[in-house]
Amino acid sequence: MQLKTKESGLNPSANPRVTIEPGFAWDEQDAYLFDIDGTLLRSRDRIHVDSFAASVQRVTGFEVTLAGIVLQGSTDTGILREACNQAGIPAEVLEEHTAAILEAMGKSVTEQRHALDLVLMPGVEDALRHLAERGALLGVATGNLEVIGWIKVEHVGLREWFRFGGFSDHFPVRAELIGHAADKAREMAGQDARVCVVGDTPRDVEAAQANSLPVIAVATGRYSFDELGELRPEVCATSLADLLAYKGAAA
Repeated sequence: MQLKTKESGLNPSANPRVTIEPGFAWDEQDAYLFDIDGTLLRSRDRIHVDSFAASVQRVTGFEVTLAGIVLQGSTDTGILREACNQAGIPAEVLEEHTAAILEAMGKSVTEQRHALDLVLMPGVEDALRHLAERGALLGVATGNLEVIGWIKVEHVGLREWFRFGGFSDHFPVRAELIGHAADKAREMAGQDARVCVVGDTPRDVEAAQANSLPVIAVATGRYSFDELGELRPEVCATSLADLLAYKGAAA
């Protein structure tokens, strides 16, 4: 991979770093699947996180905690399973009540949507505009439940850019979620469409690679540029703002 460094002028990182796999044109793919949390935006509230325990308790009477569970790159359905297993909730109880718990989570976030405290990551809207102007199909592929994911996207004013989404409602495993979203993208853009994943965690990179999809990794979440770069994504950038310095460029 080839290292390039340049100021983008779009709220760039203090020490911008970008690597692009030789021959890969990051902004010439046919469709893009964007993760939400850590990639498009960051939450400064606990509304979504707190909805897990509150919903499980309301529906089943059991108490759970997310302590010790890795949330970054996980799916809501996967987190729910792990939290319930950790609390010793019988599998048959979870099986019976999963749909009701997920519905309660969506309702909880919906009722508190006006209290959400979300901020956009650097360069997001400029990157979406750039890709859309180049004719790319844009979608989200996120571990969020569908109702929660769209609420977040709408809250930060990004809904207009996305024509479809892939969510975790029926996909606890992220690789399966990404595969499903990629199928949706090809249904809309053509079966030969080049589909690229954009995410901020190792799980995003691994899920893309499990589906033989190229991936743009951005270090705007909990993982550093070096940690993401070790997984050899086609693109690794400190932010989308920094990546925009290379519009139209293949390294």
